[in-house]
Amino acid sequence: MGLLARLRKEWFIVGIVLVILSAKLQPSFGVKGGPLKPEVTIAYVAVSLIFFNSGLSLKTEELTSALLHVRLHLFVQSFTLIFFPLAVWLLLQLLALSSIDQWLLRGLQTVSCMPPPVSSAVILTKAVGGNEAAAIFNSAFGSFLGIVVTPMLLLLFLGSSSSVPFTSIFSQLFMTVVVPLILGQVCRSFLRDFLERRKPPFGAVSSAVLLMIIYTTFCDTFSNPNIELDPVSLLLVVLIIFSIQISFMFLTFTMSTRSRSGFSPADTVAIVFCSTHKSLTLGIPMLKIVFEGYEHLSLISVPLLIYHPAQILLGSVLVPTIRNWMTSQQKSSLLIR
Repeated sequence: MGLLARLRKEWFIVGIVLVILSAKLQPSFGVKGGPLKPEVTIAYVAVSLIFFNSGLSLKTEELTSALLHVRLHLFVQSFTLIFFPLAVWLLLQLLALSSIDQWLLRGLQTVSCMPPPVSSAVILTKAVGGNEAAAIFNSAFGSFLGIVVTPMLLLLFLGSSSSVPFTSIFSQLFMTVVVPLILGQVCRSFLRDFLERRKPPFGAVSSAVLLMIIYTTFCDTFSNPNIELDPVSLLLVVLIIFSIQISFMFLTFTMSTRSRSGFSPADTVAIVFCSTHKSLTLGIPMLKIVFEGYEHLSLISVPLLIYHPAQILLGSVLVPTIRNWMTSQQKSSLLIR
């Protein structure tokens, strides 16, 4: 694959780098009160558009076949939204003694509170040949569940900005997340045939809007002269993120392949990816709402920006290995029968 083709395929990652550099060069354009007016265009219009797009693209009819696999759903959702945040919180009690930037550490905690993504976990599960229906259901259900649970976890572990009351946070979440999602699903019911025929680029639309949100977030940071990003802390956070992902993938794999687990090899694949992946598309807008007014918001966002490409990179590297394991397990079960 040539360089140009590689850049085109990874345009979103390239876009993140470019918008951060743009924010560094001209932060005044995207700050609150600036020409872009992010307090309106981003906080309400852009965030609402992302979730309307999610509601429009979500194929609810594909989830029915996976609906009754309750044990698998309980495993994924409890690991993602209970075990993951608690385990990271315990880890951060130790890391707090280190010299790593405290705002980056808080960012690691926000990563742990995020729901699973509606894209990468499903794509990787499908690439391996795992239980795609279960991955779709848990990604979608986790996203809906995250609308309520994630803000609560963020407030529990980190607290919110003193300038934004608890009721205000949830009223804004309802208007910019829940309502657009419902409207998207309603519109989908009328436009299903058209959407199936034309297949609009839903993922590209959400990613483009997300780049705008990332841009304004970093404009706020770079316009504040008191904030500096420590390169050593950043490198350590990258290593910690990869360590967390590898450890949790191994843990979920081990737990779901026990003889008494009752999960098939295809189920295990869905569990490994859905339990360990975190949503950037839902995460950044939620952070923008819950921590509006935090001068260190962009530093808190950095670990999530790292986690997203890291989970895709690591998952992609492991696809051949996991596929070979699943194939061998399925052959073994056929021979036993």
